[in-house]
Amino acid sequence: MTQIPDLIADLGLILSVAAVTTLVFKKIKQPLVLGYIIAGVLVGPHVTLLPTVLDEESIKVWSELGVIFLLFSLGLEFSFKKVAKVGGTSGVTALVTVAFMLATGYFTGRALGWTSMDSLFLGGILSISSTTIIVRALDELGLKTQVFASVVVGVLVIEDIVAVLLLVLLSSLAVSQHFSGGAMLWELGKLGFFLILWFAGGVFLIPSILARTRKLMNDETLLIVAVALCLSMVVLAVNTGFSAALGAFIMGALLAETVQAERIEHLVKPVKDLFGAIFFVSVGMLLDPAMLVEHWAPVLLISLVVIIGQPLSVMAGALLAGEPLPRAVRVGMSLSQIGEFSFIIATLGLTLGVTSAFLYPIAVAVSAVTTFTTPYMIKASGPFALRLERLLPERWTAALERYGRQADQVKETSAWQVLLRSYITNLAVFSVLCLATVLGAGPAFIVLFGDHFMGMDGKVLAGLATFLLVLPFIWAMSLRRIGRNAYRQLWVNKRQLRGPLVMLEVVRLAAAVLVLVMLVNVFFSTGWAFAALVVLMTFAAVMFRQRLHRFYLRMEERFFQNLNQRERSLRRTDLAPWDMHLAQLRVRPDSAATGHSLKELGLREKHGVNIAMIERTSGHTLTAPGRNDHLLPGDNLLVIGTDQQLAALQETLDIPREGTVKPGLAKEDIRLKRFRITPQSPLVGMRIHESGLRDAASAMVAGIERGDLRIMNPEGTMEFQADDVLWLVGNGDTIRAFMEERKAVRE
Repeated sequence: MTQIPDLIADLGLILSVAAVTTLVFKKIKQPLVLGYIIAGVLVGPHVTLLPTVLDEESIKVWSELGVIFLLFSLGLEFSFKKVAKVGGTSGVTALVTVAFMLATGYFTGRALGWTSMDSLFLGGILSISSTTIIVRALDELGLKTQVFASVVVGVLVIEDIVAVLLLVLLSSLAVSQHFSGGAMLWELGKLGFFLILWFAGGVFLIPSILARTRKLMNDETLLIVAVALCLSMVVLAVNTGFSAALGAFIMGALLAETVQAERIEHLVKPVKDLFGAIFFVSVGMLLDPAMLVEHWAPVLLISLVVIIGQPLSVMAGALLAGEPLPRAVRVGMSLSQIGEFSFIIATLGLTLGVTSAFLYPIAVAVSAVTTFTTPYMIKASGPFALRLERLLPERWTAALERYGRQADQVKETSAWQVLLRSYITNLAVFSVLCLATVLGAGPAFIVLFGDHFMGMDGKVLAGLATFLLVLPFIWAMSLRRIGRNAYRQLWVNKRQLRGPLVMLEVVRLAAAVLVLVMLVNVFFSTGWAFAALVVLMTFAAVMFRQRLHRFYLRMEERFFQNLNQRERSLRRTDLAPWDMHLAQLRVRPDSAATGHSLKELGLREKHGVNIAMIERTSGHTLTAPGRNDHLLPGDNLLVIGTDQQLAALQETLDIPREGTVKPGLAKEDIRLKRFRITPQSPLVGMRIHESGLRDAASAMVAGIERGDLRIMNPEGTMEFQADDVLWLVGNGDTIRAFMEERKAVRE
């Protein structure tokens, strides 16, 4: 009989034990991550109760794949734009917390007599909360729709970004074995350079490629393409001196800007779950129960540091950002736990051989303790916030309220701030693109032309080709007008800002000169080359100014089209001043709503919402479903309503399951359209259900503006009047054709 490889036997053992432990943890309603860790302890070398894994090296490779797919999925969840939207409150809170816990962890380690490297890694371990566990706890407690929960999620988003940066910085420190301010600045600068380059290049290229090949992409092909892009970015990141985790995270964030983001996330989820489970099992395999018994005192001490220190630092950060006291307290008590990133940081120290053996099991044990306490801390946050507000002296609470109002005023950006931000962004992006072009395309041209090409010096030709390639970037960086109207208004109305405005232009021109100097140093050996390039650039800027401007506008338009591609496809556009919008909600498999018709459920009557489309998990859809259509487990609903109305449905409409129904439109075909009924339209005096909108146009009337009256989700018996403005939901082309036939004007 042929003997199977050790890896297959090990995977069978790992997944079998993990299946049992996770079922138990699911039954007792505890995080599955802890079940995986316990499974790792049971199959690891320190416990002899069960057979032990034989090929540990192969399992380590699989666990590294687990880290890659965990970070890839994390990037898919929030994207660069989501980071920009979480606001200053979350950013300030997260940075204050990370800085405080880094310092607290470091000094705690030193107080315990640990080495500087152990203490530094402990600070990194304690500074990042667990996104997975906290978001799941908020969901299970039914608190995800509350205001404080949105701040919590924003803080977690920023912390995850900081955690990726920490991995990079700690790796550099571990290799150099000492802290160097210059080296740290160099690493940060290099990181910023590649982040800007990957973001600009990725947003410009990847959504366009996926959009052009969309018709060729079935689930299998899209999964292969997504994994290939992820691993390619991992290789690129490692070859440029960064971690594999950073590359996976960046590619996930880039794909999150595409219309295929949700589909990719759905396809990658089983892969992430499989390799993620192996990663967490490998975490448990490194855990020695005997070492935990030996170091129980540090475990308890550090757990207390997390449970007390993180809420206090988060609370201080939220108050500093201008949040009211009750909300700051609730946010702080929700973030009192460490999790998956702590494991990754601890594993990094152990893999690099720069931390002591006891740090890893201590980190895992602290995470387990704080994971168990998380739901209780969140539950207690509301009552504790109210009690604290009553106990504090009235002048303290008044001072905090006054500070919050002042902080809100500070958050308002002036025209000068907006203009300055635009100049800095422009300079940073195009400086990076110029540098990348010179250092990337230049050597390629040198190889292409060789020493001589058609009787000319190949290096000079390479320099001229690179100059032509980089010229649009130099023009955009130094000569393109930025914020023309804001600049003119500040120049006229703020005489004291004329000096800084002139300096902004001088800095831009200086950056262009530096690029030309770099070109001369790389490609040309004669002193007159710099003057020649300046003359060429001036000539091109004067003679081809309009062409350069049009070329830049095309590039900019493509970039922002790709950047906003996902938002346009989701169509979460505000309907009208009453703040309705489209949102996607899912029906839980165990929901009481499954199997019932919309008439029986009365969702519109109970919650004031309309269902614009039902998308089955098989890919088939019902557009503008009727009252007799039924909900099935796993249905994806496009629902129209306000935030409050949609929040009332969220608990019961979330998790997908297989189901089929007759085909309809794809969700990207659903649009929100606004039409005005002219006095000559045959729709005047006609009731909504008699108009044929639902049957002939597969459209739904989401709202009517009648003078100053705004009617949301009107009844089917309501009559249209001349000059009514209708908000319609359905297929854009079908609605437009239907309404034009009936002499309705698009608004």
